Amino acid sequence: MTQRQLDESTAYLQNKGFDSPEIGIVLGTGLGKLADAIEDPVVAHYNHIPFFPLATVEFHSGKLIYGTLQGKKTVVMQGRFHLYEGYDFLDVTYPVRVMYQLGIKKLFISNASGAINLQFGLGDLMLIEDHINLQGGSPLAFKNVAKFGTRFTDMAEPYDMDMRKKLVEIAKKENITLQKGVYASVVGPQLETKAEYRMLKILGADAVGMSTVPEVIVANHLNLPVVAVSVLTDMCDPDNPEPVNIQSILSVAEKAEPKMVKLFRALIGAL
Repeated sequence: MTQRQLDESTAYLQNKGFDSPEIGIVLGTGLGKLADAIEDPVVAHYNHIPFFPLATVEFHSGKLIYGTLQGKKTVVMQGRFHLYEGYDFLDVTYPVRVMYQLGIKKLFISNASGAINLQFGLGDLMLIEDHINLQGGSPLAFKNVAKFGTRFTDMAEPYDMDMRKKLVEIAKKENITLQKGVYASVVGPQLETKAEYRMLKILGADAVGMSTVPEVIVANHLNLPVVAVSVLTDMCDPDNPEPVNIQSILSVAEKAEPKMVKLFRALIGAL
C-alpha cells in the first residue's frame, strides 16, 4: 500500500461525487439493508475503484454507497473483505483508509457472530466493548506504517466510549436488547470446534467472528473514533453442538437487522 494508491482511489470516488462524508459504515454478513435508507445514493462498485480489492463472498455485495443518512453525509461499505478470502491485512483494511481520506470523522462497524456467552439470545445485538485478536497478524505490521500514523498504536480503549454510551441509551429508549461483551476475531472460514469454543470462553470472549478487528485497529491507528455491533446469529454451545449452516446465519441476521438499522440511524442522528 502506498500513499499514491490511496490518493488514486480517493480521487476516483471524489470525481464520482463522494463529497466529504462525515460517517463511514462497514456492513457485515446479511446486514446490507442500511444502505437502502440512504438518500440520493451515489454508487461505486469495488471492481471500478482503483486498487480496491474485490468482494468474493457470494452474500457480500461489493459496492461503496454515498449519500445522506439522518441529515449527514455518509459512505457505506456494502460488502467487506476477510482474511479467509485470501486477502492480507492491508487489503482488508484498505477501504477504511480510503474512507478516512474522503473525510469521515466516525466509523460504524457491524458483523454477524456466534455467541460464546450462552446467557445471550439468538438474534440479540452485542455492543463490542473490547476484542481479542486471534487472526495471527496485524494491519499495522508493514514497513512504512509510520508514514500513515504512529507504529505503536495504543489499544487500551479501542471502541469509542461516547458512541457506546449513546448506543446503550438509544437501545434502552427503543426497547432493543443490547448485550455488551468481548469479540474474538479468528481467521476462518471454517467454524470452530467444541474445544475451540471452550478455549474462547476461557479467554473471556462473549462472541466470535471472522472480521472487524483489523478495521478497528486501523481506525485507532488513524485516531478515528469507532463503534461496533455484532448480531448473534448462532449459539456456540460445546456441550450441545448443532451444525451451523450459512443459510440459518443469514436468516437470523435478516430478522435482527431492523434493530441494528434503527440503532445506527439513531446514533447518526444523535452525533
